[in-house]
Amino acid sequence: MEYRRIGNTGLKVSEIAYGSWLTFAHQVELENGKTIINRAFELGINYFDTADAYNRGEAEVLLGEILHHYSRSRYIVASKAYWPMSDAPTDRGLSRKHITDSVHASLARLRLSYLDIFYCHRYDPESPLSETLEAINDLIRQGKILYWGTSEWTAEQINEANRLCIEKGWSRPSINQPNYSLVKRNIEKEILPACLENGMGTANFSPLAQGILTGKYSGGTLPPGSRAADESLNSTMQNLISDKELLSRVDRLAPIASQYDLTVGQLSLAWILQNPGISSLIVGASSVEQLESNVKASGVKIEPGDMKKMDALFPLG
Repeated sequence: MEYRRIGNTGLKVSEIAYGSWLTFAHQVELENGKTIINRAFELGINYFDTADAYNRGEAEVLLGEILHHYSRSRYIVASKAYWPMSDAPTDRGLSRKHITDSVHASLARLRLSYLDIFYCHRYDPESPLSETLEAINDLIRQGKILYWGTSEWTAEQINEANRLCIEKGWSRPSINQPNYSLVKRNIEKEILPACLENGMGTANFSPLAQGILTGKYSGGTLPPGSRAADESLNSTMQNLISDKELLSRVDRLAPIASQYDLTVGQLSLAWILQNPGISSLIVGASSVEQLESNVKASGVKIEPGDMKKMDALFPLG
């Protein structure tokens, strides 16, 4: 495993992070989770990503049940807030109240005294940005958050947050968490440059486009046990599963992958890590075997000619 600094901070994260979206407290339960997390540590993973909204807090509960057996100095935990956690109108968004309530609730579920990283899970147009940023800064001063970041914010929103933090003397965002993969490259236009300009790192989610970039859906097949075959998980990937032209392009990655003794999925992950603006990519393996496979992308160097071939297959729109 290789490690990278998050933006201009001194915090080093593993190139491969383990995420609990759609896995913990759904596909992954306690005993399997213990095995996966233990193997993650053995493989050098030190960054574990979760959110209050993942299975309405149950992912955090399960992660906390496992991680509290390990030395706190060994790992980094990131959680998030924005999405509704109940029907209460105050239990959502990025108001001072919801951020404060959410962080305290996450700490309790995770059995932690502080979060290494707190993400604003989306931008909240109903809360004044200054209120959101001041609340985060207060929690940082209280020692309950060490670093904070954004997720799925626009470049304009990221720039405005940094401008306001500089003006007020508040802690600036250190990291952004966008959806980024060969299939979804739109952050390269404005968002990634904005992060680099502001000294922020990037830890992307869905690096395999929810499994499309593994090649296992070649020809439109739905392997038993796959995410696409699970009706409770596949709602966000229906358009990808049915896109035969996309699946054909994924198949054409195989000859390139074979040159590096990699699978199509490993090559797709390694492609992301060629970008120096990426701090870490978040994988959601539901088994030890998947995790071990994903980790092999760390440290891979892809030749410029092969990068051009991959860029041609999946051009920036």
